[in-house]
Amino acid sequence: MNWDWDKLRENQNKYQQKKDSGDGRIPKPPQMDDFFEKFKNFRFPGLIVVIIILLAVFFGSSVVFTVDRNEVGVIQRFGKYHRTVGPGLNFKMPRGVEKVTMVDIKTRVSEEFGLGVSTGRGGSLGSRQESSLMLTGDLNVAVVPWIVLYRRAEPRNYLFKVKDVRSLLRDMSEATMRTVVGDRSINEVISKREEIALAAKEKLQQEMDQSQAGISIVTIEMKKTNVPGRVQPSFNEVNQAIQEKEQTIYKAREEYNKAVPLAKGEAQRVIKDAEGYAIDRVNRAQGDAVRFTAIYQEYAKAKDVTKKRMYLETMLDVFPKLGSKYIIDSDQKNLLPFLNIEKDSVTAKELLFKKGE
Repeated sequence: MNWDWDKLRENQNKYQQKKDSGDGRIPKPPQMDDFFEKFKNFRFPGLIVVIIILLAVFFGSSVVFTVDRNEVGVIQRFGKYHRTVGPGLNFKMPRGVEKVTMVDIKTRVSEEFGLGVSTGRGGSLGSRQESSLMLTGDLNVAVVPWIVLYRRAEPRNYLFKVKDVRSLLRDMSEATMRTVVGDRSINEVISKREEIALAAKEKLQQEMDQSQAGISIVTIEMKKTNVPGRVQPSFNEVNQAIQEKEQTIYKAREEYNKAVPLAKGEAQRVIKDAEGYAIDRVNRAQGDAVRFTAIYQEYAKAKDVTKKRMYLETMLDVFPKLGSKYIIDSDQKNLLPFLNIEKDSVTAKELLFKKGE
């Protein structure tokens, strides 16, 4: 079918001239009758060629396809899963027989919880701040926002095992986080976010594997956790009281650490003194026993001499302690000093020994 391009160009020039001159008469454009009239003169072999070209373009575009390097192609044959192809140029049967679905398996997808409006891939689900309010193990309310990063690791399961993978992921993430937070106190929730994130990641991955959702959890990122704003002043007072309690306990332990070692040291000293005193008494007793035995052996050899010497030694030891002694005669009025040992102890010793001889 050939158009008379010269005539069309001539009509266009006339239309432009009329428009420029202000004349309202505009040449009449080609009508549908002219189109069908020209179509009657079209040759049949040309129509076959056009149909063949259209079919070739249609089947060519539906048979050959390209998969991006971050994606894989999941091919269905008559609606049933058939195979998975990798990145690059691939071929499949024409449209209507096989269908290909591209799945991104490398890009990380995020789901936010408790951070206002969800920005994850797949559309907004509205405000999710209520999902961050959780009850801790010590019956306190905590605000726990977090982000889940995941990949579509198993395209076949991701497409066919679960109807709505994203909704399942959000529900299971919230249930998992509530379970993990419910096993810990409010102080642990605030101070041990990395530990909670790791435990939640492991538990959530187990749930996803059990559901065959085809999801691989990359990481769970815990944001700043706190208590609701209305109870923040009371919570601060509780924390202050806890800190004062810990400070008091610390001071008591400090005093305990000072007093107890000192008492233990004093007890050890007393024990050592007692042990030394016991050893001294035992040694003295043993020495006295040995001395007494030696004296007795000498006494057995010469009883009179030994007895007299013992008597003199005893008197020598006793007399200096007696002080001044006087003998008073009832018939006389004067006093006669019997011994003046305190003034001249040497003379007393000589006197005693002379008497002994």
